[in-house]
Amino acid sequence: MYRQLRPIAILLTAAFLSAKLAAQPIEATIGYIQWIPDQGPVLSNVLPEPEDAGLRGAELAIDDNNTTGKFLGQSYLFESETADSERTAITAFEAMQSRGIELFVIRAPADTLENMLDKAGETTLIFNASAKDDRLRTTSCHPNLLHTIPSYAMLTDALGQWLSQRRWNDVFLITGPTEADQSWADAFRRSTKRFGLDIIADKPWTFDADLRRTASKELPLFTQADDYDAVVVADVRGDFGEYVPFNTWLPRPVVGTQGMSPVTWHRVVESWGAAQLQNRFRDLAGRDMTSEDYAAWSAIRSIGTAVTALGSASPGKIRSFLFSDKFQLAAFKGRKLTYRNWNGQLRQPIPLVHPRGLVARAPFEGFLHPNSQMDTLGFDKPESECRINN
Repeated sequence: MYRQLRPIAILLTAAFLSAKLAAQPIEATIGYIQWIPDQGPVLSNVLPEPEDAGLRGAELAIDDNNTTGKFLGQSYLFESETADSERTAITAFEAMQSRGIELFVIRAPADTLENMLDKAGETTLIFNASAKDDRLRTTSCHPNLLHTIPSYAMLTDALGQWLSQRRWNDVFLITGPTEADQSWADAFRRSTKRFGLDIIADKPWTFDADLRRTASKELPLFTQADDYDAVVVADVRGDFGEYVPFNTWLPRPVVGTQGMSPVTWHRVVESWGAAQLQNRFRDLAGRDMTSEDYAAWSAIRSIGTAVTALGSASPGKIRSFLFSDKFQLAAFKGRKLTYRNWNGQLRQPIPLVHPRGLVARAPFEGFLHPNSQMDTLGFDKPESECRINN
């Protein structure tokens, strides 16, 4: 009898020891650094972006990771710094690295991000949750940089697909004076070529008048043209774009950074379980979730998903897993999200919204791709010089 039971006891002991080893505590510390340059006063009554945009999304993701992790012996620690200058942001980055932190979520301009990358260790993994600049996905690439915020090209391709689908092919483009406006407009010009649209008028906004008093006089004259199907506005700050709807020469829809806009996230997104995410965020932050909050949340949830699957918080192992076929992020957008292995961009659908409703979600049927329909948004592999995972 003893001889019969002994092998079973050995197997049970081995299984117990194996489970105990598998449940060894894992601790992952994530650094979050935010620096947003002062944008100056805007010339409209646009609501300012919350000062804690991004940070509160990161905090919610840490809570989500710890909720899952406590059953698996995993804990997630969070260090954050809201900087008042680029120098302060870079100093905070270096200080966190000196304390052994190798996983970062950064909300900062592209130039600052690149300066941080120059000071990053070989294994430091950085998630870009703010900079939409296309060059970070096409020419200025880094093997340890991933992007959870969509690029300008992804946003404008979503708009270009929608305009093409509606057969609103002739558009009137108005571009503001800031660098961000120019980048958005350049991305849209590329999208028009990609989806067969025609810019019949391409005008820079050069006025500095207070449109709260003069919009009804200035804008009809400014938007005069023989015909167009839609007005496209590139006004990232909101200096003038809020006054373009209902003040155009022809009665036409306004789209772009104002009117109906392609965004990363918006409070009107409620399908695929998103309402539950929206409610949890409101309970935490006392406001609606922004695109920057969602990008930071996606970054930290990507880390949590990888750590759970791997049983390790090694940045190198996390990076390899995120680029593998095994990774999929459940992110309340109706599809499992993955990273492009040539430039680190998170593939994701783009909602097209107006302030009080969801209009549509790109990519749309009819725009085909040999590998992933979501790669019809933004720079595809042949269009990018990046090969960060080769």
